[in-house]
Amino acid sequence: MARRRKGRAIDGILLLDKPLEISSNQALQKVKRAFLAAKAGHTGALDPLATGMLPVCLGEATKFSQFLLDADKTYIVTAKLGVRTTTSDADGEIVDTREVNVTEQQLIDACETFKGPIKQVPSMFSALKHQGKPLYHYARQGIVIEREARDITIFSLNITCFDGDEVDMEVHCSKGTYIRSLVDDLGQLLGCCAYVSKLHRTAVADYPSDKMVTFEMLESLLEKAQAEQIPLTDILDPLLIPMDSAVKALPSVELTPASRDSFLHGQPVPYVSEAAIDQGTLVRTYCTEDNVFLGVSELDNDNKAAPKRVVVFNSPA
Repeated sequence: MARRRKGRAIDGILLLDKPLEISSNQALQKVKRAFLAAKAGHTGALDPLATGMLPVCLGEATKFSQFLLDADKTYIVTAKLGVRTTTSDADGEIVDTREVNVTEQQLIDACETFKGPIKQVPSMFSALKHQGKPLYHYARQGIVIEREARDITIFSLNITCFDGDEVDMEVHCSKGTYIRSLVDDLGQLLGCCAYVSKLHRTAVADYPSDKMVTFEMLESLLEKAQAEQIPLTDILDPLLIPMDSAVKALPSVELTPASRDSFLHGQPVPYVSEAAIDQGTLVRTYCTEDNVFLGVSELDNDNKAAPKRVVVFNSPA
């Protein structure tokens, strides 16, 4: 018999504004403890030296975290020119220094070469796995693993400030993009080296940045809850964004109340959609009764919605 998880069965997504010098997993655990949640997961790690938007999925929302891992991201990055480090950020050891003799036009031209679909070789100090261990595990031992270049897309790369040996840029990119590698490659192209001195993630998918929550806000609310004996359901849970926001980019279909239970038990069922949707498409799936989100399904050849990820309800939806 499976052991029951400790904590609350709370479902939703918190847009955490991750601070400096804390890992994404440490941030995740702090959020999980604050909400007394039974289950939690994040949607793509930010380095300890990076700040900004880190969506934390609680409860059933963890089933849909992969869709946010695959989403576009936007960053504000400061690149320091003239220095190259082992990790391509301020945490690494300096391996090369060069004179900076770059004009703004040269910088603009160099940035243009990275826009659009490109190939990128991931950093050895990334969390990509090799034989079950992250690449940074080998890098710290001085072991270099051959990495294949991966397809990524830089949708935009705009220079917002250029001052001598520092460049501020805003980057909108696809999943799998390593900003540290991008800055290192830019420095190599310019012939002067570069590393990331500051990195802040401003957006994941189209989540609003003004909905981000800091640890200071959480701690203040927890103190208020304790002092005034306010339930967490009243003071913290309103901060959560609905779990179906993680799959907002998918088209949607509806099921009748009569087919709801069959769907939740893994059976393909007929669906209703106002738009024509191709077979094999992944879709958000709702019940026509109260528009309850049931999960993600794939439309099969029999014009049915086949469950792929379903929500487990602790009480009747």
